[in-house]
Amino acid sequence: MNNSETVSILQEVKPERPWINRRQSLREVARPVVIATAIATAIVLLTGLAGPLGFYVAFVLSFIVVSFVDGMRHDKVKAIDKVMTTLITAGFASAFIPWASILFTVFKRGASAIYFGFFTNDMSITAADDDLGMGGLSHALVGSLLILLMASLVAIPFGIITAVYITEIKGRFSGVVRVVVQSMSGVPSVVAGLFIYAIVVSRFSFSGLAGALALAILMLPTVARTSEEVLKLVPEDLRSSAYALGASQTATTFRIVLPTARSGLITASMLGLARVAGETAPLILTAYYTAIYSLKVTGQPLASLPMYIFQNFSTGTDTALTRAWGGAAVLLSFIFILFIFARIAGRGSRK
Repeated sequence: MNNSETVSILQEVKPERPWINRRQSLREVARPVVIATAIATAIVLLTGLAGPLGFYVAFVLSFIVVSFVDGMRHDKVKAIDKVMTTLITAGFASAFIPWASILFTVFKRGASAIYFGFFTNDMSITAADDDLGMGGLSHALVGSLLILLMASLVAIPFGIITAVYITEIKGRFSGVVRVVVQSMSGVPSVVAGLFIYAIVVSRFSFSGLAGALALAILMLPTVARTSEEVLKLVPEDLRSSAYALGASQTATTFRIVLPTARSGLITASMLGLARVAGETAPLILTAYYTAIYSLKVTGQPLASLPMYIFQNFSTGTDTALTRAWGGAAVLLSFIFILFIFARIAGRGSRK
C-alpha cells in the first residue's frame, strides 16, 4: 500500500460521536422537573414564599433533592453528578436572573421616554415634569462623551505605562507602585470628587475638565491592573527571542510586547471606561449639571448622563422619573456599545 492510498483511507475514516440515547436522557430530566415543580407549587401555597423568586428558590431546592433521590436508584456517583449539575446550573441562573431583571426593568420603564427628539433636544426650555414628547438628553449625552474622552486621554496612557513599569521595567519601586495602584482601586468615588473639588473647583469653577480628572483617578487603577494581567500573559519566549536578536528593552516592549497584547489592552481601556461611565458622586462635586447643550469643558458646569438621571430622580414626579429611566436605558446601551467596540477592536488587532 503506497502513501497516497494510506492518506485516502485516513481521510475516509471520521471519528464518530458516542451513542447518546436522547429519548432516555430527556425522560431522566423530565421526571425530576415535573416532580420538583409539583413540590415547589405546594411549598409556595403552604408557606410564606411567594412570587416568581419564591417559586424559583423552592424549585431549585426541590430539584436538588429529587435529582439526588432519583440518581441513588442507579448508583451514588450518578446521584452526586446530578446534584452538582443542578447546583452549577442554578448558580448560573441565580447570577443571570438579577442581570436580566435589571435590564428588563430599566428598558420597560424608560421606553415611553425615548423618541427621536430625545437624542437631539436638550432641557433648556423644558422642565423635568413637562410632557415626554418635549426635551431630551443630547446635552447630557455629549457632555458624557466629552468627559469620558478627556478622562481616557489621562487614564489610559498612564495606566498602560504603569503596567509596563511593573511588568517590563520591574524598577526599584515597582512593588510600591503595585500596592498604590491596588489601594487606589478601593478609593470611594466621592473621595475622588472631593479631592478634585478641593484643588480645582474651589479655585476655579465647576467644569467638565474637573469631572474628567475625577473620573481619571477612578479609571486609572482599573486600566493599570487589567493591563498588568494582560502583559503577564505575553510569553516570555518572545522577549527572550527579541533580546537574542539584539533588540533593546525599549524596542522589545514597544515593538513586540505591546502589539502582542494589543487586544487585551483595548479591553482593559474599555473596562476602565465602563467602570466610570455611570459614576455620579464625583460629578456632583466637579462637573455638576446644566440643562443647556454645551461643548465648553472649562469655566462652567457640563451635563452628563449620570447627572441627568440624578436630577430627574430628584424632581420626583412621574414624568421626571420616566425621563430618568430613559436616561438609564441610554447609559446602559452606551456601556454595551463600548463592550461591543472592544470585542470588534480586539478581533481586528488579532488579525
